[in-house]
Amino acid sequence: MSESVSFGYEEVSPEEKTRRVGDVFSNVAAKYDIMNDAMSGGMHRLWKDRFVRRVKPQPGEQILDMAGGTGDIAFRMEACGADVTVSDINQEMLDVGIERAMKRGLDSLVWSRQNAEELTFPSRTFDAYTIAFGIRNVTHIDRALAEAHRVLKFGGRFFCLEFSTTEWPGFKDAYDFYSHKLVPQIGKAVADDADSYRYLIESIRRFPTMPEFEQMIRDAGFVRTRVEPILGGLVAIHSGWKV
Repeated sequence: MSESVSFGYEEVSPEEKTRRVGDVFSNVAAKYDIMNDAMSGGMHRLWKDRFVRRVKPQPGEQILDMAGGTGDIAFRMEACGADVTVSDINQEMLDVGIERAMKRGLDSLVWSRQNAEELTFPSRTFDAYTIAFGIRNVTHIDRALAEAHRVLKFGGRFFCLEFSTTEWPGFKDAYDFYSHKLVPQIGKAVADDADSYRYLIESIRRFPTMPEFEQMIRDAGFVRTRVEPILGGLVAIHSGWKV
């Protein structure tokens, strides 16, 4: 039987998922940041600030920000003095980030189109690897984690910010209704694209639980792993070290 992977609630071939995820982000790139504000009430900005505080980027550090397309995480880390390479599989997302960087007068960032499962960087290149709201869209998460481990130096750190499943009972029910019923409508109104945002919500539901994903990080070779739930696990910061 041929391998299948999840695309939202569908089971598709790995090649089909890669292509369709690419289409989703090509479709939403221009409105991605506006939609983040609309869907989260602006809270994604606070989550990203918290995430970067956990990463603790230092002046002169080499940091790879994977799936960093529009630059939100990279801009924050660059402000701390880190040397950041922004990578994304989707050129349209990178183009949005490059344009935003130009408007800010930032020319120190490196922009590189990369597949998280097959990075072209040499082993032991980076002091830190970050990925925010991107790992659930990777076709083979285990391969992406293995590549993250490979390109980190010994003593390097891995940080991932991703949606998960909130464990707060009342809030969970309210969020389920909001995400499944209202987010696609917001996507239609703001970006004229309900289907892409329906997939993004479904991809959250299919993502491993916090303990399951932490185990995947360990299986990739990371140690001292940690999970920091936000809003009961609606969002979580995962981390680990390469030793």
